[in-house]
Amino acid sequence: MINPPTFNHYYRYNELVTVLQNYANNYPHLVRLETMGQSHENRDLWLVTVTCWETGLAREKPALWVDGNIHSVELAPSVACVYFLETLVRGYEQDPDITRCLKTRAFYICPRVNPDGAELALADSPQFLRSGTRFYPYSDLDLPGLVMEDIDGDGRILMMRIPDGNGNWKVCPDDSRLMIPREPTEVGGEYYRLLPEGKIDQYDGVLIPTKPLKQQLDFNRNFPVCWREEGEQQGAGDYPTSEPEVRALVDFITQHPNITGAVSFHTMSGVLLRPYSYQDDEKFSHQDLTIYQKIAKKGTELTGYPAVSVYHGFRQHHESYVTGAFDDWCYEALGLFAWTVEIWSPQQQAGITDYDYVKWYEEHPLEDDLKLLAWNDQVLGGKGYINWYPFEHPQLGMVELGGWDEVYFWRNPPHELLEKEVSRFPGWLVWHLLISPLLDWYEMKVQRVGSEVFLLRVLVQNTGWLPTYISQKGRRKKQVQGCIVTLKLPEGASLELGERTVNVGHLEGRAYKPSAPAGRVGDETSDRAKIEWIVRAPAGGTVEVTAKCDRAGVVRRQIELV
Repeated sequence: MINPPTFNHYYRYNELVTVLQNYANNYPHLVRLETMGQSHENRDLWLVTVTCWETGLAREKPALWVDGNIHSVELAPSVACVYFLETLVRGYEQDPDITRCLKTRAFYICPRVNPDGAELALADSPQFLRSGTRFYPYSDLDLPGLVMEDIDGDGRILMMRIPDGNGNWKVCPDDSRLMIPREPTEVGGEYYRLLPEGKIDQYDGVLIPTKPLKQQLDFNRNFPVCWREEGEQQGAGDYPTSEPEVRALVDFITQHPNITGAVSFHTMSGVLLRPYSYQDDEKFSHQDLTIYQKIAKKGTELTGYPAVSVYHGFRQHHESYVTGAFDDWCYEALGLFAWTVEIWSPQQQAGITDYDYVKWYEEHPLEDDLKLLAWNDQVLGGKGYINWYPFEHPQLGMVELGGWDEVYFWRNPPHELLEKEVSRFPGWLVWHLLISPLLDWYEMKVQRVGSEVFLLRVLVQNTGWLPTYISQKGRRKKQVQGCIVTLKLPEGASLELGERTVNVGHLEGRAYKPSAPAGRVGDETSDRAKIEWIVRAPAGGTVEVTAKCDRAGVVRRQIELV
């Protein structure tokens, strides 16, 4: 019996595993489930492969990698992956694009890269980490300070509002729920200090520093390309792929050269991010940047999210940049067109559209906060922003708790809006895979040229939009070889002319064609390759021809010698 999951809540680990197992049991012709490794706490890292198995193995088809939840509190990505899985199995034999995609191509989906961190974020008494739970960089660190935790047991970690004459915050005159910064020269008012909800370890009755976490890893700084050590970039790990979760991804993707692109789901900002994270677009091959921009345009059309370069549109300041990120590694090392999708934007939901994704948190107009509160009241019934309420803190005495619900409003969509938000992406993911290269036969001919002597001529072609090398970066890196065509002879036959195995090189797609047939433009046949053999064999025998290209699939055909 098929029991589809619901998409109005966030899955704990055991529930997610059950959901994935149900898909594999209910749709065996499309879905297979395996583990590609284990987390630091020995949880399985589950991988779902989706394709029509009747038309061939996944490894013999072009594929797209999709993952989510590499950061612990970024929970919507796991739901986005499962929603995509549901869309695929429901759309097969119903939707023509999904059907064509699954018959000729494959998806590799890892809904939860970081099960340990996510389980803490989803716990009844939650903890918020950046990524994994391994102590790093110092396992014996035990300094005093505030520890974020749910001190009143309501399952949320909010803010604490404490009266303080030297505090930086005051009540907004336009809405008493809202706290706004005190003016630089302002005195004589009622001021507050705002702190995350929590208790103070080793409290001396005066100072409240933030206690450094023992778990400071950031998995999305641990990938091999341009990795920087801890002194240069916090959370990068002991060495590239030092973390088992990251190593499992790197191992799987590098061992599956049929992968043609990658999409990693994160939260939040409501934007499609592309490389580079660490350098200017001028470092791009012109052709690769053009293809990225075309994919971006389609992504915006289908998802409603704008698309930007991380370096140009998603960093804090001119001296700040990120290295060791997943999408940079996919493109720079493997030549794949890879993306980071930041799901959800409370600002966009409230009608705030002209803002900087990162610098907004440093400074923005009061009108933005009022718009957010109004949206919270009108759409969420006030559930996103919690009105301040008194609480007897065990160390500080009477304080107030309140503010934005960080996990289920700010970092992730509220439960009732979750399905609507994750439903943006399946169309773009299917389209992204359908642009991949794809081998097919253009022509096959047999001509008798003598007694038991035959001339075989075959033409193989790339019917996909992208070339078989995917990108200029991939071509230069020589990550994949060209199209290999092999001839298998029947017993008693001999090859008189030609080689049994021929590398015909890479085949172009349609990606680099002009947008208008002007001037001396012509469609040369660089998408095809011709191979000829002379075979001596008794009439009526059968030869088998196979064409294989790592990122364009495998096609086979038997030819009768008549």
